[in-house]
Amino acid sequence: MEAISYFVGIEGSRDIEEVTVDAQSPISAFKGSDIKPKVGLTPILRAGLGMTDAMLSLFPNAQVYHIGLFREKISLQPVEYYSKLPKNPTVDLVYLLDPLIATAGTAIAALNMIVDWGIPTSEEGLKNVLAEFPDLHIWVAGIDEKLTDEGLIFPGLGDAGDRFFNTFPAH
Repeated sequence: MEAISYFVGIEGSRDIEEVTVDAQSPISAFKGSDIKPKVGLTPILRAGLGMTDAMLSLFPNAQVYHIGLFREKISLQPVEYYSKLPKNPTVDLVYLLDPLIATAGTAIAALNMIVDWGIPTSEEGLKNVLAEFPDLHIWVAGIDEKLTDEGLIFPGLGDAGDRFFNTFPAH
């Protein structure tokens, strides 16, 4: 997950605005560039944590906020259980980190939280997110074509949080 997240992060930041800076090396002064916006990373717990280290390697000064959402098993609707977003935004640009978008309910809920504060993905989930947020830019590593009746990506990879943390339920 980390390697794919790193490459998705590179693509997702390809057009990020830069500023020229004057800096000093041990040998001499030089002109360089720095990222202009203050970057925030917001992993959706738990699975989004698997993307955080890769994004921190690209944005080592990024502030990291956490959003806790889970999908209720019957209705498939998102349920918020945790938010570490500060009262007022302290960043200019936020990368929402979640390795899967199945029905898009969780992604839409998280994006609404971020908008109110100031994704392998399925085609259906991507369409749902884009319908809700038409000006949003989304970078994904792959798109699976359909969902199961339980709202899981097919063929998919299962619960990304369980895979990342090796906490598969006993069968």
